[in-house]
Amino acid sequence: MTTIAIIGAGPGLGAAVARRFGREGHAVALVARNPERTVALAADLTGEGITARGVVADVRDPEALAAALAEAGEALGPIEVLQYSPVPQPEFMRPVLDTTHADLVGPVEFSVYGPVAAVQQVLPGMRELGRGTILLVNGGTAVVPHPDRAGTSIAFAAESAYGHLLHDTLAADGIHVAQLVIPGAIIPGHHRKAPAVLADTLWQLHRDRHGYRHFADDLDA
Repeated sequence: MTTIAIIGAGPGLGAAVARRFGREGHAVALVARNPERTVALAADLTGEGITARGVVADVRDPEALAAALAEAGEALGPIEVLQYSPVPQPEFMRPVLDTTHADLVGPVEFSVYGPVAAVQQVLPGMRELGRGTILLVNGGTAVVPHPDRAGTSIAFAAESAYGHLLHDTLAADGIHVAQLVIPGAIIPGHHRKAPAVLADTLWQLHRDRHGYRHFADDLDA
């Protein structure tokens, strides 16, 4: 059994992805800051017959994030799929003229240092397996910057560039890297942006292994 590690796992998209990949036979590592919620979600999944474990880490702490992923891999089995999908903090989204260099530290730690630390931790195991998938989930500002959301616009763009570089570099190793851009909010019941629908989209990206950037919905939706 191999594992999907969901970084930023919560009761919405993270839970839906856990159930989708769990149905396909993957163990699930839930990585998030809140220990009570993470452990509770893991318990719910276990009750549904899915092998799951909650591990606690802040994505802005690269060492803690790497340690959490190492713990998950040892407990559940090698990490074949890495999903990086934490929700940005509201203070990252300031108007561009109000954004100082200090205001960019958090977004860059969140959207650049975090993904790099996570990828560096799981990459040796994926290479040993001879396969792997890295899924980056971003909002629409990853593609179209917004003047009132400078932090995420800048940091998501950097994360997107990093992912694209990985996509081109790792393909020869059997490791697929894909980005799913979700414009606007995740909406329960929406035909394209409901958590279960998005989880199925992410499963298809892992299964089909085609292309780097994909859109959950139209950018102007």
